[in-house]
Amino acid sequence: MPKQKSIKKNFIMNAILTMSQFIFPLITFPYVSRILLPAGTGRVSFATSVITYFTMFSQLGIPTYGIRKCAQVRDDKMKLTRVTHELFFINFVMNIVAYVILFFCIAFVPKLQADRTLYLVVSLNIIFTCVGIDWMYQGLEEYTYITVRSIVFKFIALVAMFMFIHQKSDYVIYGGISIFAASASNVLNLINARKHIYMHPVGGYHIRRHLKPILIFFAMSVATTVYTNLDTVMLGFMKNNTEVGYYNAAVKIKTILVSIVTSLGAVLLPRASYYVEHGDYADLRRISTKALNFVLDIACPLALYFILFAKEGIRLLSGPAYGGAVLPMQWIQPTILFIGLTNILGLQILVPLGKEKYVLYSEIAGAVVDFAINCFLIPRLGSTGASIGTLAAEFVVLVVQYHVLRDQVSEIFKKLPYGKIILALGLATLASLWVKRLGLHVFFLLVISVILFMGVYVLVMMLTKEPMMGEMVGTVKAKMNFGRNNPKQ
Repeated sequence: MPKQKSIKKNFIMNAILTMSQFIFPLITFPYVSRILLPAGTGRVSFATSVITYFTMFSQLGIPTYGIRKCAQVRDDKMKLTRVTHELFFINFVMNIVAYVILFFCIAFVPKLQADRTLYLVVSLNIIFTCVGIDWMYQGLEEYTYITVRSIVFKFIALVAMFMFIHQKSDYVIYGGISIFAASASNVLNLINARKHIYMHPVGGYHIRRHLKPILIFFAMSVATTVYTNLDTVMLGFMKNNTEVGYYNAAVKIKTILVSIVTSLGAVLLPRASYYVEHGDYADLRRISTKALNFVLDIACPLALYFILFAKEGIRLLSGPAYGGAVLPMQWIQPTILFIGLTNILGLQILVPLGKEKYVLYSEIAGAVVDFAINCFLIPRLGSTGASIGTLAAEFVVLVVQYHVLRDQVSEIFKKLPYGKIILALGLATLASLWVKRLGLHVFFLLVISVILFMGVYVLVMMLTKEPMMGEMVGTVKAKMNFGRNNPKQ
């Protein structure tokens, strides 16, 4: 039986991985946004969102289903091989179908035809995602390999971004490098896969057994992708590329913050599935309680800080041409908390318990709300209307999932440290807002304010003896002491 990976190590590795997926554009975007301007970045963002739908279709529900299925059979190499081969075959066939539909759309939809080169370049994400079989590695909890592999390719892309993008017409190059950074490293996965599965056919395949659960997960993916990418697509069709550029800038910071908050949930999915498969519901409840507490402790200060300092964050990230992104960014920040909570309720509790249909129902409700609000507000408010639609959609998803799980999680939610968090947030706000009056350069203003805000928040949480914060700080101290006591490590 393979040795179980450390949840803390997996969390750190997955946090680094998911953060790198957004830190890369966070580093390059200040440079790129000033060259391509809102219209150029908006064009690439719109193309990426459109291709996301084709990627979603080609993947069906395999990314989430594959993690759960591989985690369940990870102790048996033959069973793991058979599951991986079966899911890869389904994915490969759907890739072909997706490309046929994409070529048809490029040929007959004027807005896509006008930028067909960009769409073809960005569509490489469909192929890279297929050959990546990341779901197998996540099911095996191989987060160290995934992280190292991904960061190497992102560094190469980082260098390429500064070498090859120098004028507004380079937006196609920007799209290509972005895809290279996001998923090109997946080509190494098939080479490395021989360490975990047999590469030759093993026989005994039963592809049909996966179709029903995959379609359920696919429906979940459709609902999620609709309300996470619908804003950009609707903005592109209903307004213009400039509004898409504002919205894209607004969600950059929010997206990296979400990656921090949801990293724990992604790591816990294979472990939770393993507990359910072996009937260990006490451990499932234990890790769920800690995960919800973690999300609340981390998401609340992140969301509030970037609401207070949205103007400065946008100016540093994107430049003065993106003033229209400030209000959308402020509206969308609370989704950090909502997404963090539903990531635990949905992925860690409902999915391992085999109740993914309720995740689907919640996401359908969110997609419907998002579409309705977008139709009403985007023509009037542009990117701000899109942000309000996303905020409402994520809140609806949270309400539905909580309602389904109320008997299992209501006691957990009642015991979360709301009072301590509100006190800490209030004092942190008072400690940091005055920095705006100093007239500092935006970089130094953000550095000083974030140190004051987060420092006071953590201090108050420690003084009020909030257990989860104490555990996180204690873990950091232990790691630092270990490093000092083991200089050769």
